[in-house]
Amino acid sequence: MTFNRPALAVLGASAFCFVTAETLPVGLLPQIASGLHVAESDVGLLLTSYAVVAAVSTIPLTALTMRAPRHLLITVCMAIFVLSQGAAAFAPSFLVLALTRLVCALAHGVFWSVIGPITARLAPPGQAGRATALVFVGNSLAIVAGVPVGTAIGQWLGWRVAVGVVAAAGAVCVLLLARVLPQLHPLPHDRNTRLGAQLRASITIIRDPKVALLCTITGVLVIGHFAAYTYIAPLVRRDGGLAGIGLSALLLGYGAAALIASYTVGRLIDRRPGPALASLLAVLAVAVGSLAPVLGPVPTIVATLLWGGAFCAIPVCLAATVLRIAPRARDAASAVYVVAFQIGIGGGALVGERVTGAGHLGALPLLAAGLALVALVLVVTARQVFPSRLDEAVEAELAAIH
Repeated sequence: MTFNRPALAVLGASAFCFVTAETLPVGLLPQIASGLHVAESDVGLLLTSYAVVAAVSTIPLTALTMRAPRHLLITVCMAIFVLSQGAAAFAPSFLVLALTRLVCALAHGVFWSVIGPITARLAPPGQAGRATALVFVGNSLAIVAGVPVGTAIGQWLGWRVAVGVVAAAGAVCVLLLARVLPQLHPLPHDRNTRLGAQLRASITIIRDPKVALLCTITGVLVIGHFAAYTYIAPLVRRDGGLAGIGLSALLLGYGAAALIASYTVGRLIDRRPGPALASLLAVLAVAVGSLAPVLGPVPTIVATLLWGGAFCAIPVCLAATVLRIAPRARDAASAVYVVAFQIGIGGGALVGERVTGAGHLGALPLLAAGLALVALVLVVTARQVFPSRLDEAVEAELAAIH
């Protein structure tokens, strides 16, 4: 079996759209606030509300759709995405904009729950991590191109046009998914299980110590990152005087660093998952922590690029770990992992709003660095979840299950 590269590419493009749409308010925070006559801190809560709905709905909706064909399910998720983003582009008020994003959030959780298992089924046995890295290139490209280009479009033509462009890109993905994604029906043990049992499985998978630890690490890390990243625009404006085109250029560099790091890590996570993740966490802690004082333009740019490269490669490691530690319950484990990630996004954005609202913007990088160090300690001490090297026995077991 070889990689189904066309299908992986379209999945990556779909991931690009979801990540761009979720984080676009970060780059357009001043424009949305001005256009809808609300405070910038209120716009930051768009990420919180989105994440809360995704976190609450992921497990029940994933269980409800467990017996649906995987290729059809992910296509429907993208169609919901297109409709919600199209409505957001014409939202007459901040409340309507928030509601359209909440509709998108319902599809978001299911999309990210199934994309990992689908990716694993499109890859040769033992190479799910590499396939995940290929799909997650879409995430990095969202930071490389989606957010900075969307930010530039929003500053030039208005934030509504930027949201509309994202909706149009999602529509293209819907058509491509229907064309190139092979039929992927649920595995027999999923298809023949009752809904109630699937829901219980999705909830009780957290009792697995490895899954619970992975989710803890994910939540801790993502809370710190999004507390700072949600307010990256005012942070770099304070530190480096970067705004407008300068901010767009920095976000482009942030994403370019993420793309390089994700590609590099993709070649390591199927063999050396522990060292790869630990190295990224160490770089992340140093880079984001250095933004606490006012540095000036050049140090701010360097620190931000390292931050982007380190953090955006980390979800590749985490998503591949989910597939490895719960090979017989990938959909359920992926749903729980998505919940942990969304709790981190929502919690981070909320913490960032509280801290920024209290006038302590400079404390956000220190918070992010401290939580990254906590995650690093947990990773280093959890050798069973993040081994230094995957042995042949593990690879053989994964191949048999695949």
